[in-house]
Amino acid sequence: MTVDTLAVEAPSDVADTPDTLTPTDATPNAAASAATTSTPDAPEADKPKKAPAKKAASKKTKTLELTLTVTGTADGEWHAELKQGSTYLARNLAVAAAAVSRAAKELHEDLSTPIDEVIEAAREQQAAKVAALEAELEAARKALADLAD
Repeated sequence: MTVDTLAVEAPSDVADTPDTLTPTDATPNAAASAATTSTPDAPEADKPKKAPAKKAASKKTKTLELTLTVTGTADGEWHAELKQGSTYLARNLAVAAAAVSRAAKELHEDLSTPIDEVIEAAREQQAAKVAALEAELEAARKALADLAD
């Protein structure tokens, strides 16, 4: 009696059937991960490890609140005070009208327009006051000259 025996083949790295992909394997490196997972004898060190998901660092911005109050009079005198919360950092500081105008222009046009209007009104009022004082001074000089004769 004759028995046919098949020779034993050495184990192969190549699989006879194609690998099936799962939804989690559908990454750019799916071919590489499929190649490493298809070999049953592959050591654990050869398998790619998924990087832990990084949480977006939520950065809380600290809000700093300062209150700047600028007060002007019709005579053209301006004062400023600065507060942080309920604490005054500066009080009753004399400020030039030109500095107030420049600062308002730097901050925003909506601030500079009304402030410039107030400054212009004060300027006109002071010009009228100067004209009245000059007229009074001229009258006083004329009266002095009349007394000297």
